Amino acid sequence: MFRVATTPLAAPVPPLPVPAGGGVAPALLEAFVPAAGTEEARAALADPGTLVVSTGQQPALFTGPLYTVAKALSAVALARRLAATWGRRVVPVFWSAGDDHDFAEAATTAWLDRDGRLRRVTLRERAAGAAMRPLWREPVGAEVRPLLEQLRRDLPDGDAGERAHAWLAAHFRPDASLAAAGAGAVAELLAPFGMLVLDATHPAVKRLAWPWLERSLLQGGPLESALASRAAALRAEGADPGIQVGEGLTLVMLEGAAGRDRLVRDGTAFVARRSGERHDLVALRRLADAEPERFSANVLLRPAVERALLPTVAYVAGPGELRYLPLAEPVYEALGLTRQRPVPRWSGAVVDAPADRFLDKFGLTLAEVMAAPGTVEARAVADLMPAPAVAALERLREQVALEYEGLRAVAPAIDPTLAGFLARLEHRALGDLDWAERKLRQRLRRRHETELRQLRRVLDLLAPEGQPQERVLTVATFLGRWGPGVLDALLEACTRWYAGALEATPAHA
Repeated sequence: MFRVATTPLAAPVPPLPVPAGGGVAPALLEAFVPAAGTEEARAALADPGTLVVSTGQQPALFTGPLYTVAKALSAVALARRLAATWGRRVVPVFWSAGDDHDFAEAATTAWLDRDGRLRRVTLRERAAGAAMRPLWREPVGAEVRPLLEQLRRDLPDGDAGERAHAWLAAHFRPDASLAAAGAGAVAELLAPFGMLVLDATHPAVKRLAWPWLERSLLQGGPLESALASRAAALRAEGADPGIQVGEGLTLVMLEGAAGRDRLVRDGTAFVARRSGERHDLVALRRLADAEPERFSANVLLRPAVERALLPTVAYVAGPGELRYLPLAEPVYEALGLTRQRPVPRWSGAVVDAPADRFLDKFGLTLAEVMAAPGTVEARAVADLMPAPAVAALERLREQVALEYEGLRAVAPAIDPTLAGFLARLEHRALGDLDWAERKLRQRLRRRHETELRQLRRVLDLLAPEGQPQERVLTVATFLGRWGPGVLDALLEACTRWYAGALEATPAHA
């Protein structure tokens, strides 16, 4: 079977403040992706007492890495905990960022085949210089068919594998957009947990978001200066957010001739950074009336827009988001919005029984494998060397060094020129010992090839390509082996994690 291992949190999560208000605009309700079993949760959002715990991610091929689902289940766990504490309805919402234009990241995914070997696939490459089309305009395409077929061959036989394949095949159709496919797949998968998926590219979202985008444009220089000051302060604290601000860069993206493009302030005009298309504010307003779908917020404005549209009390964020979200504080201040609290997502790994047995055999911990996978194979091979052989090699090295030290002590009295000669001999002798050790290890590798194959399988599961499992493997890897029970186990791990990580949050008055 399997177990879910959790990565410890570096520091506890501060208490969340008791919220006020709630509910969403009725027009927004139509932007949630339909999924069987979510009707009641969607209707609850119209209640002014309902609150939201949100998270989000760009859509990706076959839902992308496991951390996408981990973030969503983290939001479910946190929402349930807050609901119990506050006595309020708290709905988990997944913001599907279909405006994103990073096709290279969205078009790639990976899973394990039946032998436990890593298989990475790419839908296709985007041509160099092609327009940066947002993912809601990017079709899945016919290239997905052989990838789905390969996935089915790689998943184990049986009901779990069939269901995992059928789930993805139902959404990742050639005629669907990558955004629609990803949002639909996540919505169906997580509907049993009460998760709602918001399609951020829906016309209702676009219409409601535009006034907030416009406000950020009207803030102009003052907001730009505030962001630059905040970025400088964060860097001084050793927390570089990694987001470019200043130099006229606005927080608004406009889809134009070059695809999704950032608007740059140039006097009273706004210029698309790549295409050079120019607009004044009046023209942008007309465009927003006619084609609101062409506008979107960048990563700093997006969470503020979300807060304006949803009664969000907490946003479940990954490590990269936690690094740059503090930079967004001036945006909330400029727009007059109350900032939702960024809360870390659960992090960990799904470990199967063979991997656990192998770790026990070699005395390896999961933390060691996750932290430094490149050193694990060398250690495992070293552990294959019989202890007497290791001791003999060490004694020989010590003896060679000791005896040559004695020769070097008396050599000057015989002939001063012998020093270099003896050094070369010592180096050669030690080199011979290194060569002998390599030969021994080569023969051990041949004898223990089974163990090494098992090791590579463990590394492909826990640290594929030297990265954490959650950043590489799609959830289909685990659904295809153990079925939906793996989601229940992940949610249980998230629930325990927040029970230990979240400091006492005040109950509702």
